[in-house]
Amino acid sequence: MANLRFFNRDISWLAFNHRVLQEARDLSVPLYERIKFLAIFSSNLDEFFRVRISALRYFKRLPREQRKALLDFKPKKELREVLDIIHSHQIELGAIFRDQILPELRQYDIFLLTDYRDFAPVQQSFAQTFFNDHLRPLLATSFLQDGESPPFLENRNLYFIVEFTGRQALGLVSIPTTDLPRFLVLPAAAPEEHAVTFLDEILRMHLPTLFPYPVQAAYEVKISRDAELYIDDEYSGDLVGKIRNSLSQRALGLPTRLLYDAAMPVELLHRIKAIFGLKKPDLFPGARYHNFHDFMSFPNPDGLASLHDDPMLPLACPPMEEAGSLFELIAKEDQLLHLPYQKFDYLLRFLEEAAADPAVEVIQITMYRVASRSGVVQRLKAACEAGKTVIAFIEAKARFDEASNLEAGQELELAGATVLYSHPGLKVHSKLLLIDRREKGGLRRYAYLSTGNFNEKTARIYADHGLFTADPRLTDEAAGVFELLRDPAQPKLFHHLLVSPYYARARFFDLVQREIDYAMEGKPAFMILKMNSLEDPDMVELLYRASNAGVRIQLLIRGICCLVPGVPGQSEHIEVVSIIDRFLEHARVYWFANGGEEVLYLASADWMTRNLDRRVEVVFPIYHTGHAAELKHLIHLQLRDNAKARIVDDDLSNSYKPSLPGGPVYRAQTDTYAFLQSKS
Repeated sequence: MANLRFFNRDISWLAFNHRVLQEARDLSVPLYERIKFLAIFSSNLDEFFRVRISALRYFKRLPREQRKALLDFKPKKELREVLDIIHSHQIELGAIFRDQILPELRQYDIFLLTDYRDFAPVQQSFAQTFFNDHLRPLLATSFLQDGESPPFLENRNLYFIVEFTGRQALGLVSIPTTDLPRFLVLPAAAPEEHAVTFLDEILRMHLPTLFPYPVQAAYEVKISRDAELYIDDEYSGDLVGKIRNSLSQRALGLPTRLLYDAAMPVELLHRIKAIFGLKKPDLFPGARYHNFHDFMSFPNPDGLASLHDDPMLPLACPPMEEAGSLFELIAKEDQLLHLPYQKFDYLLRFLEEAAADPAVEVIQITMYRVASRSGVVQRLKAACEAGKTVIAFIEAKARFDEASNLEAGQELELAGATVLYSHPGLKVHSKLLLIDRREKGGLRRYAYLSTGNFNEKTARIYADHGLFTADPRLTDEAAGVFELLRDPAQPKLFHHLLVSPYYARARFFDLVQREIDYAMEGKPAFMILKMNSLEDPDMVELLYRASNAGVRIQLLIRGICCLVPGVPGQSEHIEVVSIIDRFLEHARVYWFANGGEEVLYLASADWMTRNLDRRVEVVFPIYHTGHAAELKHLIHLQLRDNAKARIVDDDLSNSYKPSLPGGPVYRAQTDTYAFLQSKS
């Protein structure tokens, strides 16, 4: 790959997902955390099939001339390459599970029973009672006949295809994993032992009681369907209504993958393919069980803490912890929060104070992914009840969170809030909270600008930064962003914030060009850029220009990286590392040397075309010198990581960043926690 100018986006993403799989293979990771990484890998791959594989197959179906006009790649060739990589990753996953996870579970006397014929009598009795009391009432069976219309297979549901002795018809039964736990702890067959089995296996054991014919064999299948709503290019009409309608259609999307038990006879597979109208590329062999993402809930029967990561309880942020009033504190000085290392509770407290404070008049917020039973929503409702004006901009197109976001919008509307949904063709991805407070001398604004969502659940596992500020340079322009959201046709002029899709690309271009100019003048020039994904070709080319001008560039990229580093004459001054660890690295940080007067920005935006051109994003500067120094220190902790950092090289080998023999081992996330703990 050394002669590439750009990594293929999908192949780069698969390299990222392989880094997740590496965590499942890493014996230094506690056992149940490795199981969790297997589940994350599987869940990621499911979404990849539902979105990216769907897109590639759609492109492949376009007429040849249309394909050539629209695309700069061959979808058939790329699809073949991608599926080959996925196949190799799936083989690796199976080997990790069989050869590492299961034997290590047995070392702790935890036995995953994968064949009901191995159940001890007491376990058989438990399985029968569970089946009669809980499982049977949820079951519906049907028959499959060649040439007849089959039942619809729901996306991601699990099914048994049942063969009968002496019968041509096949049976079909859904495994109700959405209604019952996927894993069940069985009664112990011996002292000190713990037996766990799949819900699937209890159903398999009782299949003969569900059908009038003798059961010969049963094989598990799962279908993945196209999840893309294809609404980004619709620029008229009631967007929210379109999404409500589209949600009901998502489950009806075209199949992108039928995962089947590889033990299924070829003749039966051909029948299934014909009955459901599938094509050969839709068929993917798997193991006896599917939906590995369910291992997120794999039981720990003894509750052994050693099987999990050591706890990292969210730390106090001392000034905010000790403040009698957050408004008074923030009025004096900006406050910087680092999640999940520090408490998300401060944001909830800020909203509580705003709801109870008679001086607060208006609260405005953007919400991209709303947690279920959201504490943020509850506090906004309390503000409505207290007579505040609450305006919530809710992104109705946040993939896979559309339903929960719309539900939150309805809840706020009923409470009296003004709820505005994003405009067609334009996602609101910025994370902004703005509060107008009447004080002596007039109106004063307070803001919270964040790299992460207003979501209590993700705030426990996503590594983000949030800035509380009353600096009018930032708060007045945040007010301008909210005006922009109300009327995107009237863009505002921003001097401090970099706002997509209007100014951020041009301002980023200027920042990089400035480094190029300084390098050409022989002055210090460097960039340290951290983001989730680097995909936009113009920004990649700009970084190549900077590298060729002598600018030293260090990139921390968690996911997609289309830039090919370390290529002479192209990117020889660019280094890329990716950190995968217990927390998901989600913050975007942009740090420029600026001729010795360094500037540092935080953002919700990656350097992807969609973030720069099709989303409302806010990139905000850190003016507080102490906060800037703290952020730089945290970035240096990440750059020195040699425990969880992988080198993104020109062949995507995902090799770990080496440590010196006998030298110290640095792990950025634990080092970050220790640093913040020392301050708290």
